[in-house]
Amino acid sequence: MIETPPLVDQYCQGVLRTELGLATFEAQLVPSAGPPAAGTTFFDTQTGFAVRRWCPPLLGLEPHCAPARYLARRRELGAAESARRLLRGCGVGARLVDTGVPGDLTGPKELALAGEAEAHELVRPELLAEQAADTSGTVEAFLANLAGAVHHAAGGAVAFTCGAGAGAGAGSTARAWGDALEAAPEPPGPGEVRGAAGRWLAARAKGGAVRDPVLMRHLAWSAVSAGLPLQLHTGGEWGDPERLTGFLRATEGPGTRLVLLGGYPHHRQAARLTAAFPHVHADLGAALGSTGARAAAVLAECLETAPFGKLMFSGGGRRLPELHAVGALVFREALGRVLGGWVADGSWSWRDAERVAAMVAAGNARRVYRLDERG
Repeated sequence: MIETPPLVDQYCQGVLRTELGLATFEAQLVPSAGPPAAGTTFFDTQTGFAVRRWCPPLLGLEPHCAPARYLARRRELGAAESARRLLRGCGVGARLVDTGVPGDLTGPKELALAGEAEAHELVRPELLAEQAADTSGTVEAFLANLAGAVHHAAGGAVAFTCGAGAGAGAGSTARAWGDALEAAPEPPGPGEVRGAAGRWLAARAKGGAVRDPVLMRHLAWSAVSAGLPLQLHTGGEWGDPERLTGFLRATEGPGTRLVLLGGYPHHRQAARLTAAFPHVHADLGAALGSTGARAAAVLAECLETAPFGKLMFSGGGRRLPELHAVGALVFREALGRVLGGWVADGSWSWRDAERVAAMVAAGNARRVYRLDERG
């Protein structure tokens, strides 16, 4: 068995505080544009099978128990106690939490308490723009308030995160960020920014989120200038992360570390980008919970070309504590299977396998996000 230190989950969301019925629980298992196929449920997915494999033992049940039996046990324990057992039983020592997700979700402090682990904040710059707009009467005031909000956020958060989605519209959010940064990777000029801000503020009276490509570029570059790591969510409809090559090249000079998250099924391309750019890192874990029994194969592909100091784990847990647990437990199992296999066939030494496992499980993230410098 390959030993690792407690994991650092470099991207997750809070969990729902409420009790969930069978249909509501299933709807949270996988992102979907519609209901499952007739005669099936969303438990009939790799994610659903992974939940049934890894989560029941944490609640005192046998692996692979029926969904109805599992959810009955969940209700018996209650939402809070179930979340505590799931979050504490998956070996995570620190979580980086996206605080910009709508809904009745736990924040970093609640996750830290429930999971007996560190928890740090990730900030979405587009939400800072929306908050600044709410308190600004003019374009000049908006841009000044936005700059102040980014500076203030950089003092408390560990990173900015761009392109993350949740629920309906998540794909269009990722696609909009990808389109904006691909079309014009350089920072926009002051006149462009003022014009974009004016257009957006005028349209926002009708309830519009940030979708102006110039304003999105300004937000991304504001985050780069703040000096914190910047996460770019490249999964789903974002497409091939290599479309970001121009932006990655443009940001090489400032030295801000960029982290490519959720690139599956383009994980190999993301891995290659970490070798091409000194300031680029990539995610190892978020796709593994959704690939379930195939996770070891996906993980091995991530390890083909990337320098091992550029890869980090994230569970990508959202809304359900089960998804937090599955992301971590599937990652550990896949990592042990891949690296242990290389040791068994003589390709690697056991010492090197454990050293690399410690790097990708926790050490690289602690260095990139400077977690050990925080009180």
